[in-house]
Amino acid sequence: MSRSDLELRSDWLSKASILTDALPFMRRYADSRVVVKFGGHAMGDDGLFKTFASDMVLLRQVGTNPIVVHGGGPQIGLMLERMAIKSEFIDGLRVTDKATVEIVEMVLAGSINKSIVASINGSGGKAVGISGKDANLLTVKKLMRKSLDPDSNIEKVVDLGFVGEPDAVDSKLINTLIADGFIPVIAPVGYGEDGETYNVNADTAAGAIAGATGAQRMLMLTDVEGVLDRDGKLIPELTITQANKLQKDGVISGGMIPKVETCIDAVRKGAEAAVILDGRVPHAVLLELFTSQGHGTIIRDN
Repeated sequence: MSRSDLELRSDWLSKASILTDALPFMRRYADSRVVVKFGGHAMGDDGLFKTFASDMVLLRQVGTNPIVVHGGGPQIGLMLERMAIKSEFIDGLRVTDKATVEIVEMVLAGSINKSIVASINGSGGKAVGISGKDANLLTVKKLMRKSLDPDSNIEKVVDLGFVGEPDAVDSKLINTLIADGFIPVIAPVGYGEDGETYNVNADTAAGAIAGATGAQRMLMLTDVEGVLDRDGKLIPELTITQANKLQKDGVISGGMIPKVETCIDAVRKGAEAAVILDGRVPHAVLLELFTSQGHGTIIRDN
C-alpha cells in the first residue's frame, strides 16, 4: 500500500472515529429544539457564514430542530451611513427614531434574513425567513433605560425611541414550520401594543424564543470564547447562582453582563440550558453540541 493510500485510509478512520464519538450526542439532541443566535464576526465572514448555514442543515438532517435568530448591527450601520442618517447609542443600544426603524426592518427582515435563508437552502436545507411580526410571534413593549447624569448625579429615564423588548412570544408559527421540516430564520423586529414597529436586541429575542419554545439549548454566538475568569481563562459551566455571584464580584462585567442575564432569563423561562460561545470558530455549534468537551460557557439552573 502506497504512502498516499495509507494517508487516505488514516483520514477515513479519523472521520469514522469522529462520527462514532458524536453519535451519542446526536441521539441526545434528536427531536429537540436548539435556538441559535447568529451574529457578530461570523455574519461578516463569507467562509464562516457558509459553514454556519451547512451546520444548520446538518442539525436538521440528524433530527435536531434549529431555530435561527439573527442580528445585523454592522449592516444596519452601513445602510444608515449610506442614507446619511446619524446613529446615537446609549448603553450599547441604538436610539431608533421612525426613519431609523424603517431602515432597521428593511435590513434585518429583508437583505440579512433572506441571505441567511438563501445560504441554508443552497446548502441543501429548507429555511423560511420570518420576523417577529409574522403571526404575532413577538409582542413587544417599549424599552426604557435609566442613565446617570454626570453633572447632576441624578438618574434620568432615557427614551430610546422604537426599541423594544419581548413582552410575549407566540410560538405557533415556529411549531408549524418545524413540523413541516423547515428551519425558521427570525429577524428580531416586532409589533408593540400601539401597533408600531420596534427593533429588538437579537440576544434578547433569542432568549425569549428559547424560553417560550422550551429549547434544549440556546446557543449565543459571540466574538469571545465565553465567560472568562479573572485570569482570562474560559469558565466551561455555571449555575445561575454562580453567574450572579461572578457578576456581583465584577468578574462578569461590561458587555458580557446583558448576555449572561439573557441566558439566565432564557433558562428561568423554560430553556434547559444556554451557552455563550465563540462564533469565530468554524463549526462552533457542532463542537458545542456533538463533542464531550463543548465549546463555550454553559449556564444551567441551580
